[in-house]
Amino acid sequence: MLRLTEVKLPLDHAPDALRQAVLSRLDIPPDDLLSLAIARRGYDARRRSAIILVYAVDVRLRDEAACMARHAIDPRLRPTPDTSYRPPIELGAPPERAPPRHVPAGNLPTGNVPAGNVPAKRPPTRRPVVIGTGPCGLLAALTLAEMGCCPLILERGKPVRDRTRDTWGLWRRGSLDAESNVQFGEGGAGTFSDGKLYSGIKDPRHLGRRLLQAFVEAGAPEDILTASKPHIGTFRLVSVVEGLRAKIRSLGGEYRFSARVQDILLDRDRHVRGLTLAGGEQIEADAVILAIGHSARDTFAMLYRRGVRIEAKPFSIGARIEHPQSLIDRARFGAFAGHPQLGPADYKLVHHATNARSVYSFCMCPGGRVVAATSEPGCVATNGMSQYSRAEFNANAGIVVGLTPTDYTADRAADDTAQSQPLAGIGFQRHWERRAFDAGGATYAAPAQLVGDLLAGRASVALGEVVPSYQPGVQPADLAACLPGFAIEAIRQALGRFARDIPGFAMHDAVLTGVETRTSSPIRILRGSDGQSLNTQGLFPAGEGAGYAGGILSAGVDGIRVAEAVACWLLGVPLAERMTREQGAVAYG
Repeated sequence: MLRLTEVKLPLDHAPDALRQAVLSRLDIPPDDLLSLAIARRGYDARRRSAIILVYAVDVRLRDEAACMARHAIDPRLRPTPDTSYRPPIELGAPPERAPPRHVPAGNLPTGNVPAGNVPAKRPPTRRPVVIGTGPCGLLAALTLAEMGCCPLILERGKPVRDRTRDTWGLWRRGSLDAESNVQFGEGGAGTFSDGKLYSGIKDPRHLGRRLLQAFVEAGAPEDILTASKPHIGTFRLVSVVEGLRAKIRSLGGEYRFSARVQDILLDRDRHVRGLTLAGGEQIEADAVILAIGHSARDTFAMLYRRGVRIEAKPFSIGARIEHPQSLIDRARFGAFAGHPQLGPADYKLVHHATNARSVYSFCMCPGGRVVAATSEPGCVATNGMSQYSRAEFNANAGIVVGLTPTDYTADRAADDTAQSQPLAGIGFQRHWERRAFDAGGATYAAPAQLVGDLLAGRASVALGEVVPSYQPGVQPADLAACLPGFAIEAIRQALGRFARDIPGFAMHDAVLTGVETRTSSPIRILRGSDGQSLNTQGLFPAGEGAGYAGGILSAGVDGIRVAEAVACWLLGVPLAERMTREQGAVAYG
């Protein structure tokens, strides 16, 4: 089978036009084309007056070798890549392994045990534990289950439908459940997002395709397999998460909800011995995948206390901007705005400000809403969310400014968690989230400012044409009280620049709602080429919370890779893929 790319057709092409275009490109008679399947479909809107659809197709030909020979210098025709997933160990019956023992509190040593008190770690005999059920944890658990490793999955929050009710409790009534919200609970933070299923990561093994297929098997629409920018939306993600849970359980996996890990148990050689849950229960474990997400601040602090190697990592901060979706559609599609083949328009914008800060659009949600995304009392944080239909009135995106770890303590006294440099980003996030909570009236309402007022350097006292979608509500304010001065300065510059690309982007009544702080993890848990913590054997940091992914797809891919590393380590099989970037000692992505 061959793959032919960059097949371009008009938006309103006839049903048979794709086949005819393939015959013409390959210069073959109709009888030589045995089959045709769409591999990828997208659009090119760089010329608004002539938007076209762009296809990649897989074709079976009567004589593929001859066709390849005729088009040998054409990079758009190549053999179809093999995207099938091959696990590093053979599928089969689960290996003989003792189940995790649930030990009463006090029967295992707590924390790092002094030398001589505990025997050295024995060979691994227990099934692996996965902490967290976001996309990374789910794909790690699914991969382990399919390899017969029968994982135990611990989730600090609730099952996804119970969690959804709790999340709506914050949005509708201003009632926060600190263990069941946008950040914590089955499905992870990506459940309440646009559900984007694409990424810019290098993926030579096509593990992203593996994730998409797993989602389709769990109930996602099949068009995510062919869309150039697939997305799924919140409500459909809920069903997919439930479908993945059912499959993992059918393969021998065990779920435990409301099971927050409070401590990690290590022997004198820094080998994992087990975990302590918040209620005091202890679970023996040899291999633990940390898929805890980017907001597990208490777990980050615990790991740091236990001596696990952690470093501060860059992230970004800003606010979420809202425009009428119709404005974005007209700016991007011109006369084709509203065309059913295109759907709501998105955008991706970047500006390098004169104060040496980079400003960019983050997690753009066409036809979506801004949501309350805090996980701590007394804090306000925002995110964007869309349904599969993307049918809401507003478009939204984070307009965020890049940070470096030197920003986290500069010109500001570090607050409670930020006394140690590796965790300083947490204190930085919390500081501005608390400022936003106060500016919103201390009710989980968010501070909001009109773009025109921000550009003029004045507080907003009323809202205009654009109705903000954030619930439980917004309070007109001055975002200069909720963001660092350098961020406000850079955003002001960027808005004017972005308006050149999207006319109307800096419209007076566009709304900025703050603050956007959870763009990525503020820390990285260092790991080596075998996927394990650099100084704690049996601990496998993974996904966005550990600093190795950003978004649903890249987190899921990292979950697959780390699950493979765990299975190979437990079963004594060499790991074919080094978990490193180039030849470095620390793996990232």
